[in-house]
Amino acid sequence: MIHLTAPSNDSSIRIGDFQVHWDGMKQQLCLLHVETNQMLWSTIPQQGWICASQKKDTFEESRGYFFLEQQSLEATSVQQVDSIEFLSNQNQVLLSGYLEGSVRCQYRMIFSMIDDKQIQMRVELAESSKLNHIQLCFATATDNQIFGFGEQLTYLDLKGRSFLVLSQEPGIGRGVQPLTWMMNTFFKAGGGWQCSSAPAPYFLTSDGQAFCLENDEPSFFDLSTSTAVDVDVFSNVLTARVFFGRNPKEIVEAYTRYCGRMPEPPEWLDNGAVVGMQGGTQAVLQTLERLQSANTAIAGFWLQDWVGARTTSIGKQLWWNWELDENRYPDWNGLLHTLHQNSMVVLTYLNPFVVDVSEREGVRRNLYKEAIDNGYVIKRQDGAVYQIMNTSFSAALLDLTVADCRVWIKEVMKEKLLELNVHGWMADFGEALPFDAVLSDGSDPLTYHNRYPVEWAKLNREAIQEAGKEGEVLFFNRAGYTNSTQYSTMFWMGDQLTSWSQYDGIKGAVIGLMSSGMSGISLNHGDIGGYISTNAPGIPFNIPLIGFARTPELLKRWIEMYAFTAMFRTHEGNQPTRHIQVDDTEDTLRHFAFFSQVYKGLATYRRGLFREAAERGLPVVRHPWLVYPNDPESLKLRWQFFMGDDVLVAPVLDPKKSVVSIYFPKGAWKRLSIGEDVESEGEWREVSAPLGSPAVYFAAQSKHATLFDQVKKQWELM
Repeated sequence: MIHLTAPSNDSSIRIGDFQVHWDGMKQQLCLLHVETNQMLWSTIPQQGWICASQKKDTFEESRGYFFLEQQSLEATSVQQVDSIEFLSNQNQVLLSGYLEGSVRCQYRMIFSMIDDKQIQMRVELAESSKLNHIQLCFATATDNQIFGFGEQLTYLDLKGRSFLVLSQEPGIGRGVQPLTWMMNTFFKAGGGWQCSSAPAPYFLTSDGQAFCLENDEPSFFDLSTSTAVDVDVFSNVLTARVFFGRNPKEIVEAYTRYCGRMPEPPEWLDNGAVVGMQGGTQAVLQTLERLQSANTAIAGFWLQDWVGARTTSIGKQLWWNWELDENRYPDWNGLLHTLHQNSMVVLTYLNPFVVDVSEREGVRRNLYKEAIDNGYVIKRQDGAVYQIMNTSFSAALLDLTVADCRVWIKEVMKEKLLELNVHGWMADFGEALPFDAVLSDGSDPLTYHNRYPVEWAKLNREAIQEAGKEGEVLFFNRAGYTNSTQYSTMFWMGDQLTSWSQYDGIKGAVIGLMSSGMSGISLNHGDIGGYISTNAPGIPFNIPLIGFARTPELLKRWIEMYAFTAMFRTHEGNQPTRHIQVDDTEDTLRHFAFFSQVYKGLATYRRGLFREAAERGLPVVRHPWLVYPNDPESLKLRWQFFMGDDVLVAPVLDPKKSVVSIYFPKGAWKRLSIGEDVESEGEWREVSAPLGSPAVYFAAQSKHATLFDQVKKQWELM
């Protein structure tokens, strides 16, 4: 608890649509919305809310994972408020005073209205201070739930938990035991439930509170106390925003005014599945023929091995030298011509690393050498190139603070991708900048680490815009931070384990879709079937408890669920021969082909959701609370979601199950797949959901009911 000394008189100051109020009797600072008198933010009565400290923060990097050790050197424990005044010439409220403890430091807290939905608060320490952490503690309701924090993959309600907000590799296992223990012990790669490639220091609560840090520096949120939110920012300046909305959708709209809104995807995406595969020209043509024989709806082929493939410790990975491997893909233009005749496009792969290919035959440009010769990569403190270990190989990371580097890599994108008539790519990675790296412009990696994935998305978008391809080309990111949505055209949720787990598997994917949707990531999807197999290469069987591989049943359930997301894309996985693939058997092929047609059939409805994402920041996949904010049961839901407002999806998330428990909000619900319609007063039902007929319903009164009835006929003709 922070001891407080403050004025005993009341003070109320209005700035625009907001009011800053000091209650002298309660010794409490409050921020209210004038029209509704809603409390948007408040301190805890009789308790200080600002303290500062000096800490030594040491981050250890391992394959994109970060381990933090902290040593506290100095700290304050008393907050003194000297004055609260209105700065009329700047339309701001200024609160000032001192922080005292083992050191004494002057501080200022400034409130500034951004617009009718946002107000900014900024805490600054005296320039002479050596304190490098600011802690802000404020009140929250005992019985509320806390959502958001970007893409969270294990828990939707973060109340009662504490975690670091830092973009990093999510991990292999993330709590699935003993796999996570093994991966952390031997490879430092197991991660944990809190690890996310695309976090954000933002939350909204079930009672309408919404808060976001503007800081790029890492931050630690302690939500373990039922009545308080405790935020520790690794900086001597804390800048935050508080948002107003009458319901959760309005809060998401207000937040996306700040973080940015994602554009409508290109229309070719509506045509069906994006088929992820490797193997070269002939393999693509053979797969195309096989998929077409089953009447698969195909938007395009995602050919991540366009640069060539290599074998590593986790399976197949790519040569990170961004030019076409003409041996693997001969007659590239002929392949594209064939696909374009079938109204299909090609997508590829890119990331901000480069690897040395001097010993590889047939290379025309060694981008690694070009980048090093021109000073385009991050360095160690001794001036050497910073080699970052990925799996069993190292790579150099581009220094995005170098203006010429940004121009260079954009020219590579234009020449090596866009001039090849590529219509999109996976813009992978971005979360691996080490904290002991040296950046060319002198930026502190502590500040730039979370900014790096934002800048990486920005570069990709700029290259597309400069080439005149805006609206035609789609790239999808996994790494991100608060403002990534201002630039990214699509997200995907990274490398899920091929499991049924909540920690790292299909259940975690459901949580990820809903948490990210409430956090401004309106367009998101994942790898159908999951990505990671942990089977040991060379051992032809699963090792119990630690060996995972995609099974036909898991693949089918993932197919069924992802047909109702923003993008329907397959991935062969890290060990393609160990995973069941969508076209491995006639059974899986029929299943995939059918749901590709379902995805395509919903194109008109989904296109409207894309427009809502661009115009209002609302997600395609929505937690039920966003749709039914006045139904208290909606807050309890975790394993069902809405596509838009009208389509209710309750995927089967456990093996060998053909029945699912689903909550129906009040109203008439028509089964989209095979099954009975439901009239509900707001109740739970057990419904059948055999493979091929998931529990998917649409609102009978929907203005899209005719379209949904047309899609329903596909099941009737099965």
